[in-house]
Amino acid sequence: MTQLRIPAVFMRGGSSKGVFFKADDLPQDRNQKDRIFLKTLGSPDAYGRQLNGMGGGVSSLSKAVILSKSTSPDIDIEYNFAQIAVGAKDVDYSTTCGNLSSAVGPFAIDHGLVEATGDMTRVRVRSVNTGKTYHAYVPTLNGCFNEHGSFDIPGVSGTGSQIRLDYLDPGGATTGALLPTGNVRDIIQLDGEAPIEVSIVDASTGQIVVAAERFGLSGAEQVDELEANKKLMALLDRLRRACGVLMGLATSPDQVPLGNPRIALIAPLIPYQTLAGETVQPDAAHLSARITSMGQIHRVMPLTGAMCLGVACRIKGSVAYEHVGEASDDLLFANPSGVLPVDADVQLLGAHWVAKSVTVYRTARALMEGFVLVPNT
Repeated sequence: MTQLRIPAVFMRGGSSKGVFFKADDLPQDRNQKDRIFLKTLGSPDAYGRQLNGMGGGVSSLSKAVILSKSTSPDIDIEYNFAQIAVGAKDVDYSTTCGNLSSAVGPFAIDHGLVEATGDMTRVRVRSVNTGKTYHAYVPTLNGCFNEHGSFDIPGVSGTGSQIRLDYLDPGGATTGALLPTGNVRDIIQLDGEAPIEVSIVDASTGQIVVAAERFGLSGAEQVDELEANKKLMALLDRLRRACGVLMGLATSPDQVPLGNPRIALIAPLIPYQTLAGETVQPDAAHLSARITSMGQIHRVMPLTGAMCLGVACRIKGSVAYEHVGEASDDLLFANPSGVLPVDADVQLLGAHWVAKSVTVYRTARALMEGFVLVPNT
């Protein structure tokens, strides 16, 4: 056989899919790993379909995960995430994936990295990308992940067992500060544009929260409609890169990573149709959100983006807080695939806002296991 054979598992976690590897099965050299990931997913692909690999042509389906047993006594698993660009030769480690984090515990249990305990197993995970920790509560049966259940999530057909994810101290995941500029709101001035008011928040990932109305949007637009507006997408990327420099992620806009920060366009909820054709009514959620991901509009909602938005909603004076006010229950975010709940514990301690934790719920399932085949050339 002229191709390399590398053990791997193809998994769905939340509303994303990715190829999962044990760290011991991969080379240590970063360039060699990146080459394996690009070939495995089928990138770069000028056609945008990744037909020569396992990717699905959108950011939520073009991902790789590296897992290893931790040597730390209070951590079980080290989780390293790689976002693979579809049309470019780019492997981005600047952020993590909240959706695929739900599959980390099931993989670790089923592949001998963590021992199951009863019918619910806690897996303590450290994100290598952000240095942050989360605890996954994984249903187990007979020492294995039990994927069977009646819990459903937006954007995924069918049901599964409910996996609870508690993200601890998510603030400053990429910059070291919950509010990287020190401000609850900032005014961004781009050449040729009127001022843009934003909230720059870093919780689980870096994100720029901005009112959709600023761009003449209602918040009910479909994904294809937004992506077809090339002028809008270019402006959002300019805004994202300018904010990335303010956050300290790069010294110039062209050096800002493709995956971080994201843009969250938010608006009061008006009736709209999901990608499944279901109508979401105004009383179904606190706000409408459309989030950019790797130069695209995310079809569901990136979980780290949802968590960051949840934290932003709890910070008084932010653009997000303006839309939800004093919401005491779970925050409900309407997105292209439905409504996603997030519970965020954020407190004002002295003069500083502190994100204590964020809790979300997902499902996961192993889809295939065996070997990925990587061309030698």
